[in-house]
Amino acid sequence: MASRGKNPDAGQGTELPKPCGHAVEGFLDHCRVEKGLAWNTVESYRLDLMNFFSWADRKHKIRHPKNVERPIISAYLSHLHDIGLSRRTIARHRVSLRQLFQFLAAEGLLEADPTILVSATLPSRSLPGVLSFADVETLLDAPDRNTTLGLRDAAMLQLLYSTGLRVTELVALPLSALHTSKSYLRVTGKGGRERIVPYGERAGMLLQRYLEESRPLLDPRSLHRGLFLCKGGHTMSRQNFWKRLKQHARKSGIRQPVYPHKLRHSFATHLLENGADLRMVQAMLGHVDIATTEIYTHVARERLRKIHMEHHPRGR
Repeated sequence: MASRGKNPDAGQGTELPKPCGHAVEGFLDHCRVEKGLAWNTVESYRLDLMNFFSWADRKHKIRHPKNVERPIISAYLSHLHDIGLSRRTIARHRVSLRQLFQFLAAEGLLEADPTILVSATLPSRSLPGVLSFADVETLLDAPDRNTTLGLRDAAMLQLLYSTGLRVTELVALPLSALHTSKSYLRVTGKGGRERIVPYGERAGMLLQRYLEESRPLLDPRSLHRGLFLCKGGHTMSRQNFWKRLKQHARKSGIRQPVYPHKLRHSFATHLLENGADLRMVQAMLGHVDIATTEIYTHVARERLRKIHMEHHPRGR
């Protein structure tokens, strides 16, 4: 049976071409049996490799590991960079690919390892993509608030844009994180660091509706502690939210790619464009180093320059 993996672009349960699936399973068996690697490490390899082969099949019709060449791997790493993954995460994907192809070459299943000449140097971090305020408004209005899941999605999207949370932080929120009387969240971010994040009136109204109308239907016996739930009462996963977001983005007619981190970028950029203090934005985003937040000042300046050029009578 072909392997199945999770891919934020291809969706859950994507079937890999059999030669690729067999190569991945053979490598994972080698990691478990011969190298004695921990379960978490093996599963990390599995997800990384399935994501790669799903992408390679969809974008380049690669259906066998022998057809993977160095430019394909380089293009994939650039793709991961473009969708906003961290340098550390991209480096992990590169290691996963290198381990697989080294194994296949050593086993005589490939003539050569295509990862040998792939540079370990990742591209310099480009300015993050952001949505216009009009696109954000269209996206936030896309879910059908008269349905159980549509109301949940509307609350999640509004809260994501209202707070700038990472998607992993959003889906991990327990009910206890929500302080409705004072309109703020208590969020546990990277490194276990806790921060207080305020949210706006629109988010508050949708959260209240979700808690009163949708969540009781998703968890009728009140068994689950998570704030945002799926059918059956299970906590919303990052992959499921990504899938729902893409559906709403398509419905909205937004032409550029939309992913959860783009709403975080948009949150920070729109705040700074409207005069917010950089240190306050840093605190809300949970950045340890203000240099990480400063990139948004460059985004804001560039967007203002483009607006001036497009709309001012002497802008050109």
